[in-house]
Amino acid sequence: MATALPNGINVAKPLIALSFALPQSPQVRIQLQLTVLATSLLLFLTTTSPETPSSACALGSFVYAMPNRSNPMASPLSTSLYTQANTLDFATRLAKVLTRKVQKPVYVGNSMSFAGAGRGGDVEEEMEGFRMVVDVVMEEIRKAEEEEEDDEDTSEEDDSSEEDDDE
Repeated sequence: MATALPNGINVAKPLIALSFALPQSPQVRIQLQLTVLATSLLLFLTTTSPETPSSACALGSFVYAMPNRSNPMASPLSTSLYTQANTLDFATRLAKVLTRKVQKPVYVGNSMSFAGAGRGGDVEEEMEGFRMVVDVVMEEIRKAEEEEEDDEDTSEEDDSSEEDDDE
């Protein structure tokens, strides 16, 4: 549920934290943290597996992407805010795809590594992980939007019942 500031602006919903396994490599889990804001998305990703230590992972890359308002048919604009060579490409591609789908700015932090996956992190495993992340994130955004609509409908009903009580 969104929280309203004193000026009436709604702020972020609670953090959405999920974990799911890759179908071809069930020992590798993608950890996802998503914050859906009214004006942007904030997404952090990492992977875990039995082979990786449970200590804190490296920061990875942090990328910002935004829709190209001057030419909506063009690729979204992006810039890396923090780079780590082995995670930059995935983070940039993901930020651009999500930006294109939701039409608002997206921040992506990525420290995922598919090296612990069954085939050592080949292209197919990475693309499978990419597709799964996009599907899961879009489903969570859809759920968040539905909850927001339900909250608005409930508040409108409350407002109309208060008006009826005043009469």
